[in-house]
Amino acid sequence: MSVNPESRGATSGGGPRPPVVPRQGAGHDTDASAEGAGGPPGEPIRVLIVDDHALFRRGLEMVLAGEDGIEVVGEGSDGHEAVQKAGDLLPDIVLMDIRMPRRSGIEACAAIKEAVPSAKIVMLTISDEEEDLFEAIKAGATGYLLKEIAIDEVPQAVHAVHGGQSLISPSMASKLITEFASLAKRSEERRQQVPAPKLTDREMEVLRLVARGLGNREIAKELFISENTVKNHVRNILEKLQLHSRMEAVVYAVREKLLEIT
Repeated sequence: MSVNPESRGATSGGGPRPPVVPRQGAGHDTDASAEGAGGPPGEPIRVLIVDDHALFRRGLEMVLAGEDGIEVVGEGSDGHEAVQKAGDLLPDIVLMDIRMPRRSGIEACAAIKEAVPSAKIVMLTISDEEEDLFEAIKAGATGYLLKEIAIDEVPQAVHAVHGGQSLISPSMASKLITEFASLAKRSEERRQQVPAPKLTDREMEVLRLVARGLGNREIAKELFISENTVKNHVRNILEKLQLHSRMEAVVYAVREKLLEIT
């Protein structure tokens, strides 16, 4: 990512813009949404810049300082300073690198979200590692942008995130989607591998009669047991199947082939 302030007027030309994932401000103009987020309307967006390279910080500061509606309130050179300054300055947006001395950006992200929940954190990094992306999101990051982003797009990103949107670089977004698909597949495979809870023979008898539409008193007469015993069996069935109603138990049992309705 170039940090030459003279490049601000240039068009991006370096590839597609980061995808916008709508949040609360979805469907609204960015500027209008920005007014509804953070501080009172008309107040500038307070930005904290955290990166261990002084020249990079300086370049970002020069670009953002010339942008209407944005105020750079502080800088930090590592994760430790990020947490400290975020607590003192209460920024709206934190632009932060991942790989930094003393404390990583991901560790700092989690700490900042705990100390200043209202702060929105955008990881601005060279790391295109999937693990860094996933860990950043788990830590509470609202955006993940690679430093290959055009310099003139950074102010736009600040406004967008402040307005309630999430930003992820296109190449990283595809990795995120792939991982979500993989997680969904693994979850389904695990669900299929987990055996259905085992019911006793008596519980199966009760469940079959419930499926026929019999009430507790009728089931008690059919099985020559007390009505309270039937209630206990039904309660045990629901607990084992982790369900809430007799009808849910019947539907589950039929779906899992615990019984057949004839």
